[in-house]
Amino acid sequence: MDVIIIMCAGILVSKIFFPIKWKRINELLQLICTLLLIFSMGVILGSREDFLDTITTLGSQSILFFLIPAVFSVIAVYPLTKIFLNDKKGKGKDEN
Repeated sequence: MDVIIIMCAGILVSKIFFPIKWKRINELLQLICTLLLIFSMGVILGSREDFLDTITTLGSQSILFFLIPAVFSVIAVYPLTKIFLNDKKGKGKDEN
């Protein structure tokens, strides 16, 4: 979470204080920092002794974190689209 806050603060500072002529340098610096962050996260994960055991746990948790919100979103959105979109289509046909 700290990393995301720092990255957002960096983007905000660059948007406010950096002149337009330094835009390309700023974009390059952000790209290099992001690549360094991804690399360092990979090194930290790779140095764990139980990495292969934890990767299966993380994978199953990731699937659940994706699947549960996606299913409930479809359950919520499908009836709402049937109600609101069919209502608008019906009104459009009567007007013509």
